[in-house]
Amino acid sequence: MTHLTDLLDAVARGVDPGPFALLRREGSAELELFTGPVDTVERLADIPLPPGAPGARTLALVPYRQITERGFACRDDGAPLECLQVREHRRIDLADALAALPDQPVRAVDAAFDVTDEEYARTVQRVLAEEIGRGEGANFVIHRTLHATVQGPPLVAALAALRRLLVAERGAYWTFVLHTGTRTLVGASPERHVSVDDGLVLMNPISGTFRSTGGVADRAALLRFLADPKEIEELYMVLDEELKMMATVAEHGGQVIGPYLKEMSHLAHTEYLLAGRGTRDVREVLRETMFAPTVTGSPMENACRVIARHESVGRGYYAGVLALLGHDPAGRQTLDAPILIRTAEISPTGRLRVPVGATLVRHSTAAGEVAETHAKAAGVLAALGLGPAAPAGGRGPVARLADDPAVRDALAARNAPLARFWLDQRAPDAPGLPGLVGRRVLIVDAEDTFTGMLAHQLGALGLAVTLRPWHVGGPVDPYDLVVAGPGPGDPGSPDDPKMGALRELLTGLLATGRPTLAVCLGHQVLAGLLGLPLHRRDAPYQGLQREVSLFGRARRVGFYSTFTARADADRVTTAYGPVEVARDVTDGAVHALRGHGFAGVQFHPESVLSPDGLAVLTELLGGLLPSPHPDELSTAGDRA
Repeated sequence: MTHLTDLLDAVARGVDPGPFALLRREGSAELELFTGPVDTVERLADIPLPPGAPGARTLALVPYRQITERGFACRDDGAPLECLQVREHRRIDLADALAALPDQPVRAVDAAFDVTDEEYARTVQRVLAEEIGRGEGANFVIHRTLHATVQGPPLVAALAALRRLLVAERGAYWTFVLHTGTRTLVGASPERHVSVDDGLVLMNPISGTFRSTGGVADRAALLRFLADPKEIEELYMVLDEELKMMATVAEHGGQVIGPYLKEMSHLAHTEYLLAGRGTRDVREVLRETMFAPTVTGSPMENACRVIARHESVGRGYYAGVLALLGHDPAGRQTLDAPILIRTAEISPTGRLRVPVGATLVRHSTAAGEVAETHAKAAGVLAALGLGPAAPAGGRGPVARLADDPAVRDALAARNAPLARFWLDQRAPDAPGLPGLVGRRVLIVDAEDTFTGMLAHQLGALGLAVTLRPWHVGGPVDPYDLVVAGPGPGDPGSPDDPKMGALRELLTGLLATGRPTLAVCLGHQVLAGLLGLPLHRRDAPYQGLQREVSLFGRARRVGFYSTFTARADADRVTTAYGPVEVARDVTDGAVHALRGHGFAGVQFHPESVLSPDGLAVLTELLGGLLPSPHPDELSTAGDRA
């Protein structure tokens, strides 16, 4: 079954045409039709990608439960990893496809969310208080699902919904229908998760939601949205989290491009693009980027725990990806994978599921996040006859708010406070600093992959970096410097195995005098060992940028923390000698400390929110790693 007309004719006669996918990529004037058999595999590494002629080879439907491959928590609902092996690939002119697809209303009945607005609002409040308020992370995405029953043949309804999305929706990265035989998915996903082409890895963090009805553009309301601190910080946080992923899959990390405004029929989002060069197998890229923080949260591992605690059912394919794998004409692997959001799943019996979620941050309100879930579902629900349709936007010119000069200025202004290290293109063969080149560093990861970004920064300074999880033992003697890294949790917990391991590590380092740098959680544990009291902030510092005084210099840096150490003087006496403290004069919160052979910072110098982060790192390393080139290190901080 290789022609669209043949496929549609079979559907109209009530005959299952076999597995197929029909999709339009953003900006294309064509649809692509893929047909072939579907197999189920256990792991991402098992997705078939046989060598051969260039083009698409496999379309993989990846469920959220695959997150267990990374050892992360989830409510395992058994959703299978299905792979359509592409036997035929045809391109169809968009106008011809619209003429052929069923142009008829879709009817669905008995629509209701599995979690009511009131229940969802209570969950939002619990997450803000129990998770963000207790240091478990910066942001979390909690989902709910609308259930309904489709009237008439499900596959006809899905194809008719696809046509309505192609006509009425705009700004989608992929607009698609996928039929595997066991299920049919139809949607218009706004977000590229990850793509690989010619060795270029791209990711697309999207966050911040401007709700509209699709009518006359409200310029004033949009400008207020673009200036809203909650929306700005929400985008910055997912930007940081996806930079962590890029630090793993791209050899030199990701360069930040943007921001942009992505306009759709019922809403608009703010977004960035991340670009970097990588050589990993594309299935490894998929595994290391499971799953986008825009649909999970940060830090990622703990976000999965929080989701499992607060969601009562599995996610199915929500927050997973639809991944098209293949080869280019030179035989190199390719990947194109949108996130499975704004997508409906229809069973062969007509049962309909539309999962949707909202990103919860410290500024969130229960009412606002409830409204956001309704807005995000609106586009696909309208295509299924469950909501008001927006004016046609898929065909012909549409006035773009993003073209307004004031909107452009507001977007450009978002980069002003960010770290140039991630915004500027970096030469992969930069020489580093003479006093640091070749020095060996061990970073102990406490379940926050900010350590990957930190590794790139230290590598850019010339150091040779090794990453080690906190629960994996090993010697520290081969290293010139040990970094106790960031992570979620209560640093004062007497029973948490991770906190116990960090205390044991840092106690040994202090006893031997081995040069030590502690970041965020590591800094809090270090401060506790030095005798400084630990305190949980009344208002979490999650995704917060501040200008602070660090040992006589004003520095702008980014915080992701709920706990802090406190001191009532700028110098304190400890069992490990005198310690100099950089603290907030109003409440005594310790921003940084340094003593003989060790230093700690409460903030994240590696964060995109730390424009002075690289300079701070350089200065601290100059004190921890005596250099044969002292003049070079003493001035490098201001050049960084």
